[in-house]
This record gives sequence, C-alpha cells and structure tokens, in this order.
Amino acid sequence: MADFMIFMHGDAPRAPDAAAWGPYFKRLRDLGVFDGGSAIGGGAVYRKGGTPAPLSNQLTGYIRVQAESLDQARGLIEGNPVFEAGGSVEIRELPRGA
Repeated sequence: MADFMIFMHGDAPRAPDAAAWGPYFKRLRDLGVFDGGSAIGGGAVYRKGGTPAPLSNQLTGYIRVQAESLDQARGLIEGNPVFEAGGSVEIRELPRGA
C-alpha cells in the first residue's frame, strides 16, 4: 500500500454539500483507507533569501489515504463533496523514504 494525499481546491462552481462529508468519510473508514485529513486555514509563506512565492489560496483541505496505486486512489474521490460539486481534487503520492 502507498500513501496518497487528496487535496481539495476552492474552485467548485457551486458550494460542496456539507452534509455529504460524513458519509464520504464513513466510506473511506469502512474501506480501511482513511488516514486523517483537515480543512486548511490561512497561513504565510517564508523563504530564507529573496521574495517568497505567494500563499496559495486554492487549497482548502486535504485527506490522507492508503491505496495500491494512483488509479485506486482516483476511485476514492467518488463521493468527495468538492469533486461532486465540480471542484478540482488533486491526488499526490507520498514517496517512502529510503
């Protein structure tokens, strides 16, 4: 199993259904793949020298899951309220260290 992060973007054309989060998280838990998540609040960007990149306001939340492959992780976004509302959902694998 590999670890993946599912990042939700704040670009949905309509508001995600807040009541759908409970059933979605239950599905992930029932599958045994859920490993946490949270909304993402405000923050700041720092850089040791020079001007830092701007703070990304696109990311609104994340979910950490386990899956055998990117394709399997893709299947886990069905029912995600942001995805179902037409918003972007980004999946990134978390490589294991040596």
